[in-house]
Amino acid sequence: MTSTATAPGPAAPAPGPPPSPPDRDRDRAAGRSGLLGLLDLPGQGVRAIIRSAATTPGRLTVIAVGLVLLSLIAGLVATLSVQNRDDTISGVIDHREPLAAAAQQVYRSLSDADATAASAFLSIGTEPPELRQRYERDIAEAGAALAKAASDASDVADAAPVDVLNQSLPVYTGLVETARANNRLGYPVGASYLREASELMRAKILPAAQDLYRVDTERLVNEQDSATGFPWPATILLVALLAALVVAQIHLTRRTNRLLNVGLVVATAAVVVSLLWGAVAMVVQGSLVGSGQDDGSHRVDVLVRARIAALQARADETLTLVARGDGAAYEKDFGANAAQLVGPDGQGGLLGEARGLIKDGDGVTRVADATKAANDWLKAHKVVRSQDDAGQYQEAVDFAVLEDKTDGSAPAFRRLDDSLQAAIDVGRQEFLDDTHRGDNALTFLAPGLAVLAIVAAAGVTMGIRERLREYR
Repeated sequence: MTSTATAPGPAAPAPGPPPSPPDRDRDRAAGRSGLLGLLDLPGQGVRAIIRSAATTPGRLTVIAVGLVLLSLIAGLVATLSVQNRDDTISGVIDHREPLAAAAQQVYRSLSDADATAASAFLSIGTEPPELRQRYERDIAEAGAALAKAASDASDVADAAPVDVLNQSLPVYTGLVETARANNRLGYPVGASYLREASELMRAKILPAAQDLYRVDTERLVNEQDSATGFPWPATILLVALLAALVVAQIHLTRRTNRLLNVGLVVATAAVVVSLLWGAVAMVVQGSLVGSGQDDGSHRVDVLVRARIAALQARADETLTLVARGDGAAYEKDFGANAAQLVGPDGQGGLLGEARGLIKDGDGVTRVADATKAANDWLKAHKVVRSQDDAGQYQEAVDFAVLEDKTDGSAPAFRRLDDSLQAAIDVGRQEFLDDTHRGDNALTFLAPGLAVLAIVAAAGVTMGIRERLREYR
C-alpha cells in the first residue's frame, strides 16, 4: 500500500467577528464619493444625532440646541412682526391719511368751484371779486391736491380717475371762461356754456374724484385693519418656546433631582416678560389705533360725504336760477342731496349719522352748528324758490347769492360749509392723536423682544452646559 505525503501549507485565517455598525458606516462613506456622498450627508447627520440622543449628554445637547434655535427664531419673528406693525402705523400717519385727505380735498374743491362759478354767473355786471377769487382758489387747491393724490397712483384703480381728472379739468375751466366772457358781453349763450361746464363736472369730473377718494379711503381702512390684527405667528412661537422650556425643566428635575435650573429659569422669565410686554403693548396699540379709526377717520368720512352733498346741493340751487325756468332737473337733484344731508325731517341724513357717532369733544358743537346752518339754508332755499316761481327773478337771485342778506341762502350755506370743515378738522386731529399714541405704545418693543430672545438663548446655553459638565 502506497501512501502520499502532502507538504503542509499556510493555515487559513480563522473567521473573525463581523464589522461593527460604525465600521460599516465608515466603509460605506469611504466607498461613496462625489454627488452620492453629498446626498448622504443629511442622512449621516440624522443617524449621528439619533445615536448621540441615546446617551444622556447627547440628549441634553440636542435639547439645548433645539431650545436655542427656537428662542432665536421666536425672537426674530416677534421682532419683525412688531417692526412691521410699527412701519404700518407710521405709513398710515405720514402717507396714507394725507393722501386720503388730498383726495377729499380734490372732491371738495371741485364741487365748491362749480357752485361758486354758478353763483358768480348770477351776479349783475362784473362778477364779485370775492367769488372770482374763491373760484380760482378752488381750482388751484384741486390741482395741488390732485398732484399729491396722484403720487400714489400705482395701479388701474387710482390711475384711471387721475387720468380723467387731468384731461377733463382744463376743458371745464375753458368752458367756464367762455361762459364768463359771453356773460360780460350780455350774450345768453353764456348760460349754455356754464350749464355744459357743470354737466361735465357732474357727469365726469366729480365721479372720477369720488372714485379716487373711495380708493384712498379703502386703502386707509385696510392699513388700519392691518395695524390692529393679532400677531398669531409670533404668539404661537413664543407660547411653544415657553412650553418647551417648562418640559425641559421637568425633564432635568427628574434626571438630576435638582428642583430648579438657574439658566432655564432665566430663559423662562425672559419669554414670560416677552409675552406679557408684547400682549400689553399690542392691546393698547390696537385699542388706540381702533379708536383713531372709529373716532377719527370713520367720522371724517361721514362728514366729508355730508359736505359733498351740501356743495352739490348748493350748485343745484344756483344752476336752477341760471336755467331761468328750465331748471327742474337741478331742483330735483337739490331735493335728493338735501335729503342725503339732513334726511326728510331735517334731523337725519349724514348729519344725523355724524351726531350719533360724535358724543363728546369739540366735534359735538361743530356738528350741532352745521345742523342748525343746514336747516337755516333749507328755509332760505324755500324763499328763493317761492320768489323765482312768483316771477321775482332778481329778488330770488339776490336772496340766493348776496352775502349781506343775513337770512339769505348764501350766508347760511357758508356757515354750514365752515362748520363742516371745522368738524372734519377735529376728526382728523383725533385720528392723528390716537394713532400717534398707538404708535408710541410700541416704543422699544421690537429691540426689547430681540434682547429678551438673546437672553433666553443664553440662559438655555448656560443652564444645559452646567449639567453637561457633570458628565466629564
